[in-house]
Amino acid sequence: MGLEVAVQMDHISCIDINGDSTFALMLEAQRRGHTLFHYEVDSLSMREGHVYAFCEIIEVKDKKGAHYSLRDAQLRDLAKMDVILMRQDPPFDMGYITATHLLERIHPGTLVVNNPGEVRNAPEKIFVTEFNELMPETLITRSADEVKRFRDEFKDIIIKPLYSSGGEGVFRISEENENLFSLIRMFYDRWREPFIVQRYLKEIKEGDKRIILIDGTPVGAINRLPMQGEARSNMHVGGKAEIVSMTEKEQEICARIGPELKRRGFIFVGIDVIGGYLTEINVTSPTGIREVKRFGGADISELFWSVLEGKRS
Repeated sequence: MGLEVAVQMDHISCIDINGDSTFALMLEAQRRGHTLFHYEVDSLSMREGHVYAFCEIIEVKDKKGAHYSLRDAQLRDLAKMDVILMRQDPPFDMGYITATHLLERIHPGTLVVNNPGEVRNAPEKIFVTEFNELMPETLITRSADEVKRFRDEFKDIIIKPLYSSGGEGVFRISEENENLFSLIRMFYDRWREPFIVQRYLKEIKEGDKRIILIDGTPVGAINRLPMQGEARSNMHVGGKAEIVSMTEKEQEICARIGPELKRRGFIFVGIDVIGGYLTEINVTSPTGIREVKRFGGADISELFWSVLEGKRS
């Protein structure tokens, strides 16, 4: 029996279908006969305990420039949906957190992916510190003195905002760089939260590996190579994907974190590994599905929906 699936996302007109994991999930859901609904997080509302949104039935097509059609727009009670995919992009701000509170009211009667309460309790750059033994040396602080002390110790560091995504605000500050305090001042002016500082991993030149786990099990990986002269490997800032297999160390990382991901209801997760070190656990809106398939890996969309259908049967 087909499921009714609501997708909470940035408007579909804005996405790049060639690399968008949400779009890949929607294509597979449609192929399986599920009915898809599209809504943006700004239309999410709650009144007298009922959570609803202004939804439109959506049909998708893997054709750039003509990849969707929308119809039958109306307010819909989200508790009557079978599945909600929470796929809007971060930042992980109070708006994002509020959405998790609202969706938590209807989960798990309506299966929200990923579990909204656990997403709220697992900011990606903080959640990863629960596996400290797998990480590079890491400091979370708002103290300029602590950042300086950390750089004095490790000589070459990466500094980034605690709740950003997609490589925003990521800077490499080596020992000879004289801009450390100017950079910290910029962080003070732009973000109220602490920031995260890590030892620079020179292995980034060989790539930043994205590994995708479905229900705690690794199912595919790609390597993202940074551009020459760039410290970030994110695809939208010029990173280049290449086919890759998982190392024994990476298998060990997945075996260590997989049971906890499954326990928390994190069905779709993307982790980042550089030089054998776990650097992030992405649970909000992970990407990488289309790249893995493009390079001959698993069809992760199929695996994802097989798991969800099993949970809804």
